[in-house]
Amino acid sequence: MPQQQRSHPGRTPSLARLVRAAAYAAGVALLPLSAACGGGEDDAARPPGASGTPAISAVQAQVVAPAKVEVIARLTDCTAKIRIEADELRQGVCHTERADYLITTFPEERFQRTWLDTAAMYQGDFLVGSRWVISAERESLERFRTRTGGTIVHMSGTGPSPAPTPS
Repeated sequence: MPQQQRSHPGRTPSLARLVRAAAYAAGVALLPLSAACGGGEDDAARPPGASGTPAISAVQAQVVAPAKVEVIARLTDCTAKIRIEADELRQGVCHTERADYLITTFPEERFQRTWLDTAAMYQGDFLVGSRWVISAERESLERFRTRTGGTIVHMSGTGPSPAPTPS
């Protein structure tokens, strides 16, 4: 039977031990994301008429944000068609029976701020989260907010409102 090595005080840990500790820490840190984004049951196994997305609270949605376009689309019962793939943003289009809308994600907050400043020239409502924005009719945004979290912001057409409108 092989002997186990015991650690000795004052001795530096081996490289293998450091690698294992780093891998363990990374796994623990990513566990909430993989649980929140993990695939559910197969579509073929789902009964007809069942919702494509399990009920997810806004608190759970915050775990995955900032998210990918595809993740937010799933939260809103849509499969997005990617329309823009750039260094500054990704944008997907969703067409459903209830609404047509855009989902835009940003790799950094500064890109989101620039996008919102530009969007301020146009009148409309946006659901704004951590490095993502959904552009849709207000009724849809209120429905999406329960699943994704975020804040509904009204743009008056001359610039952003001084503060997000509470919803």
